[in-house]
Amino acid sequence: MNYENPLIVQSDRTLLLDVHAPLAEECRNALIPFAELEKSPEHLHTYRLSPLSLWNAASAGFSADDAVAVLEKYARYDVPQSIPQWIQEISNRFGTLRLIPGPEKETETKDKDGKPIIEKYLYLTAKTAPVFKEIGVNPAVKKYLCASTYVEPAGAEGAQKLLTPLTEDEKQYCFLLHLTDRGTIKQLLLQAGWPVKDEVVLQDGEPLDVALREKTSGGKDLVIREYQRGAARALVGDKGPGTGFGTIVLPCGAGKTVVGMTIMDMLKTSTLIITTNISAVHQWIDELLDKTNLTADQIAEYTGESKTIKQVTVATYQVLTWRPDKEGPYPHFSIFHERPWGLIIYDEVHMLPAPVFRVVAELQAVRRVGLTATLVREDHCEGYVFSLVGPKRYDVPWKELERDHWIATAECIEVRIDLPVSQEIDYAVATVREKHKMASQNVEKLPVVEEIIKTHPEDKILVIGQYLEQLDQIAKKIGAPIITGKVANAERDKIYADFRSGKIRVLVVSKVANFAIDLPDASLAIQVSGTFGSRQEEAQRLGRILRPKERTSRFYTLITRNTVEEEFGSNRQKFLAEQGYQYRIVRYSPGCEL
Repeated sequence: MNYENPLIVQSDRTLLLDVHAPLAEECRNALIPFAELEKSPEHLHTYRLSPLSLWNAASAGFSADDAVAVLEKYARYDVPQSIPQWIQEISNRFGTLRLIPGPEKETETKDKDGKPIIEKYLYLTAKTAPVFKEIGVNPAVKKYLCASTYVEPAGAEGAQKLLTPLTEDEKQYCFLLHLTDRGTIKQLLLQAGWPVKDEVVLQDGEPLDVALREKTSGGKDLVIREYQRGAARALVGDKGPGTGFGTIVLPCGAGKTVVGMTIMDMLKTSTLIITTNISAVHQWIDELLDKTNLTADQIAEYTGESKTIKQVTVATYQVLTWRPDKEGPYPHFSIFHERPWGLIIYDEVHMLPAPVFRVVAELQAVRRVGLTATLVREDHCEGYVFSLVGPKRYDVPWKELERDHWIATAECIEVRIDLPVSQEIDYAVATVREKHKMASQNVEKLPVVEEIIKTHPEDKILVIGQYLEQLDQIAKKIGAPIITGKVANAERDKIYADFRSGKIRVLVVSKVANFAIDLPDASLAIQVSGTFGSRQEEAQRLGRILRPKERTSRFYTLITRNTVEEEFGSNRQKFLAEQGYQYRIVRYSPGCEL
């Protein structure tokens, strides 16, 4: 028992962190690999141990013993006896089931040249008989299992390298399944509480001589930061079994694009990059031309405006999920099979749409990486990212990069504004959705926006919101250009370029600018409305102003007092507090300090 320690470990698997204790910051960083933050008010932050958080840790080499050691080191009181036992039990589930290479069999079906089509199989092995039996009777899983026999591969070619040799038990408790069901089975078993350790060697794609430049096309030295190299190494590994797939979590502004290009440099293979919008596609292409030896002839854009495929192709999620008939097939999914891709980069992987998950489930033989600032998904489908794209391989705390000046120092301010008296009765009788819209579009927010802009003349400012009518009014009032989904892509790119060059100082943007937009000089953001309580959106919007710079960035959120917007706002703040940011709350009145 040490009353100076910051952590209280409870038997319900929650962890309470006293933020005022001497070792609080050190403890917070130690918890990141294996615990999830749930609540973060002023004095005690609540973390929770979950199966997914422990399996992510185990997949990155962070063992159950490591997790228990952290708890025992920082615990103020004795760690409840049940907690270490539960951690060991849950962590040990990772690796109980393994996917390994299986046999190849000729089928009676012939290809166009008259040769028999080769059907490839995998083995799903279990360490114990009870797990083997449990999997075999799972109704969702068993329809994908072909047999329960293991045949020792013949010859040196068949005996592919495994992370660890099969035990005699694993050979006995072994299922056979089709290679094409690899992703589906991993997804189903995760839902059943059994994460699969995938040890099937990934296929090498089409070779491509891609390399990072020593100097950018503009003549500047290209310096890859150590954490960027570390993230790339964590993904690529030794190119053996169990490597080459996973998710990298880095703050907005920390250079995730550079991490992606570093992985391309290490693998030197044909690459498909999928991102959120056309502006992001163009940014990826510009970065590739600026920082690698690739030429424009080697890079293609696959969007609503241009559909070509080359050795490096950059596409949008939007075009991939388009289909002429809502019940019909997705015609552009063929892009995944057009070339022998050796790497697929899922930019902003937390945005991965459900239809694309189906394709990702099939593409388990291709090296793949998800890039994101946060794995938070409001639909709670983080498990899909874990099982299909890959577990979290690398994560750096936002405040750690801020401390090292790799991202900007940021101050978060919530400005609470009264609802006009004339709307109070209408608000009282409205539905929840109507209340959120009324509070979000509070007309009293407009003069506050004007005042913030006026009092920060040195800043380059983004005004961000959800409702187009509100944004149009603000843009007209302050005389600033506006970017929404209605603005043509060529016009968007021109406005972004004018903002970067300093021709314009204030820009109004809708949620189309939430993701993958590089505006390095933006130093102040005013959020006038948002998507209910989305923590994911909060992270992305703060990220617009986190490019490293000398001045402190400021993130203002305008909230209507005593409304549902205030309630949703507290959930949005949760992510920022999770990263170590504190909110300063201002109740607005004319002349107050903003």
